[in-house]
Amino acid sequence: MKYLERIGDELLKRKLRSSAAVLIEGPKWCGKTSMGAQLAKSIIYIQDPDKRAMYRKMADSQPSLLLEGETPHMLDEWQTIPVLWDAVRFAADQRQEMNQFILTGSATPLDEDENSEMEHTGTGRIARLRMRPMSLWESKESRGQVSLKALFDGTQEMGLFENPLTIKDLAYVMCRGGWPGALGLEKEDALEVAVNLVDELVNTDVNRVDKTEKNPDRVRAVLRSYARNISTMTAATTIMADVKANDISITDKTLTNYLTALRRLFIVEDAKAWQPSLRSKTGIRTSNKRHFVDTSIATAVLELNPTSILEDFNLFGFLFEDFCMRDVRVYTEPLRGTVYHYHDNSELESDLIIRLHDGRWAAVEVKTGSKEIEEAAENLIKLSKTVDTSTIGEPSFLMVLTAGQFAYRRADGVYIVPIGCLKD
Repeated sequence: MKYLERIGDELLKRKLRSSAAVLIEGPKWCGKTSMGAQLAKSIIYIQDPDKRAMYRKMADSQPSLLLEGETPHMLDEWQTIPVLWDAVRFAADQRQEMNQFILTGSATPLDEDENSEMEHTGTGRIARLRMRPMSLWESKESRGQVSLKALFDGTQEMGLFENPLTIKDLAYVMCRGGWPGALGLEKEDALEVAVNLVDELVNTDVNRVDKTEKNPDRVRAVLRSYARNISTMTAATTIMADVKANDISITDKTLTNYLTALRRLFIVEDAKAWQPSLRSKTGIRTSNKRHFVDTSIATAVLELNPTSILEDFNLFGFLFEDFCMRDVRVYTEPLRGTVYHYHDNSELESDLIIRLHDGRWAAVEVKTGSKEIEEAAENLIKLSKTVDTSTIGEPSFLMVLTAGQFAYRRADGVYIVPIGCLKD
C-alpha cells in the first residue's frame, strides 16, 4: 500500500536536525515504523522472528553492535531490549552529531527504578515524537479548509466551507478508526481492524508490557467501563464499581495495574484539566477526562457498529467528542501544544482547551447538532471573560467543532467548524 503522508513527517525531520536520536512512540498499528522508514537509511526490526534471538544475544554481550548502520539508523520496537536506550544515549554522547538514530516503540518500558537496564533518561540526547492513528486530514477525508495553525496565527480566511462528511460517514470513520491498515479495505473488512486490535490487546499485548499475566475477560471489562465513561470525568472508583458488578474479586491494586498497562500501551490517553487564573473565586475541577487514543477502540470493545452508535445519540455525542480529541491532538502536535479540558464548579466548561508552548491558547466546544451551537458559542464567550486574560492573554480563537454541514465565522467571532473541514 502506498505511504500516505503524515503530519508527523516534517516534525520528525525537524527533531532529527536538532537531536542525535528521536523516539517515535504510540500505539501499535498507528504507522510508527512506516513513518520512520521514510527517513531511515538502515533499519533493524527487533521483533523479526528469524533474528530476534540473535539480536538479544548481541545486546547481552555488546549492545553497540545493534547501532551499526548508515544514519539515521532505525531500531524498531526497541523497548523489547531496554538496554538499547542506554546504548543509544552513550553513542549520542560519543558521536556528538545530530540525525543518528530513530527509535520506535508501542509501549513505554518499566520505570527506571524497576528496570536496571535503563539507567539514564536520555534528556538532551533523545527527542520524543508522539504518534497517534491517522486524523481525517491524513486519511484524505477532511477537506482541510480551516487550519489550526492559521487560526492561531490570525491568518485564517473564512468563507462558507462545506463539510464532505455526513453523520453516517462520521459514524463509519469513528468505528473504523485511523489505523493505516484499515484504509483501502472494503468497508466491512476495515471495521474488523479495530476489533482485531482489541483482541490482540486483551489476550497478548497487555501481558507483555510489564511481563505480568492478566485475565483477558477482566481487561476487556475494564476497557468496556472506560468506553462507557468516555469523554467524562468519571473517577476510578466509578470504573471499579462498574467492573465489580460482574467481577467482585477485583481489587483497587489490580485495577490500577490494568489501567497503568493500558496507558503504557498508549491505548487510553486522558485529558488533563486546564487550570488558568480566574477573575472570580470559582473553583476549577481538576479531574482528568477519560479518552482513548482512537475512538474505534471504544466502539470495538462495546461491540458497536456505524448503525448502532447512531441509535443512541447521547452516546454518539460522547464518542464524537473523543473522536475530535484525537484529531485535534494530532493537529496540535507540530504546533508544540497540549490539549486539555476545562470545567469549573459553576458548570461552565470547554471540551478542549488547546495551549501552545508559547502561551497562546484557544477554547473549543464539541457539538453534534446545529441546535446546540448557539449555547456552545455563548459558553465560550463567557469562558473567555471568566479567565484572567491579564495573566494568560486573550484566546487566539473560540471554536465550536461540529458534525454539521458548514464552516463559517459568526458575527461574535466564534468559529463554527465541522471536523471534516479541519487540518493542522
